[in-house]
Amino acid sequence: MEKHLICLDLDGTLLRDDKTIGTYTKNVINTLKQYGHKVMITTGRPYRATMPYYRDLKLNTPVVNFNGAFVHHPLDQDFKIKHETLSQEVLNDIVKNIEKFGIENIVAEVKDDLYIHYHDEVMMQEFFMGDPMIKTGDIRETMLEEATTVLIKAKHGQVRKIRQAMEDVYAETIAHRQWDPSQPVVEIIKKGISKATGIEYVLDYLGVDQKNTIAFGDEDNDFQMIEYVSHGVAVKNAVDPLKERTNDITEFTNNEDGVGRYLNDYFNLGLNYY
Repeated sequence: MEKHLICLDLDGTLLRDDKTIGTYTKNVINTLKQYGHKVMITTGRPYRATMPYYRDLKLNTPVVNFNGAFVHHPLDQDFKIKHETLSQEVLNDIVKNIEKFGIENIVAEVKDDLYIHYHDEVMMQEFFMGDPMIKTGDIRETMLEEATTVLIKAKHGQVRKIRQAMEDVYAETIAHRQWDPSQPVVEIIKKGISKATGIEYVLDYLGVDQKNTIAFGDEDNDFQMIEYVSHGVAVKNAVDPLKERTNDITEFTNNEDGVGRYLNDYFNLGLNYY
């Protein structure tokens, strides 16, 4: 079989709900690497929260972080980094209208550094993985670089209003989504950026043809990736709109080694599940 690129979302897809990777899935991935296939993480997470899994799987490929806004190679200093940032002018305008839009707080991330507009111990706990540098204060003053991504914490019941404001005022420059359906947080990245653009960026470097790409996902930030690759797969626990876009759906969930068991069958590896 020709060399394939296998693209893996983390949360809700490769990772179980306890944020670990199943032993069986690790064995499948290691076997695929031995056969010469490439395995790459494609996630909305920053690298500091991706690194433990990159190392655990002993990967040697680029990483797509922040849903495609930051594409880099942890092991190859000659790899040309792709870093797509948000306009500082747009961010400044959002901060200026913080009350008007119904915003409770803003967190801006520049690669692995954090800038929090208002001090918020609860919100800060969400970002402690990887021990990032954190600055608190007016991000128009504390942040000297343009942001990789911005997270807007909405006041109670204001998520829809904020997303509509983003669409009405900044539609030409940003893309937005609700970070997690259970949390009132709106995530913003530069318009036109996605996991798909990250995958496309690395194909020549990896020497893989687009017709030999496969990807796994579970949420709306996986839409473009699933549609771009030649074989898009939703895990059983994925949201329905993603399942409607895929070539296939795993028989098992993220908690049941769904990705590993699917890859074993797809590549006919013959590894018994235990």
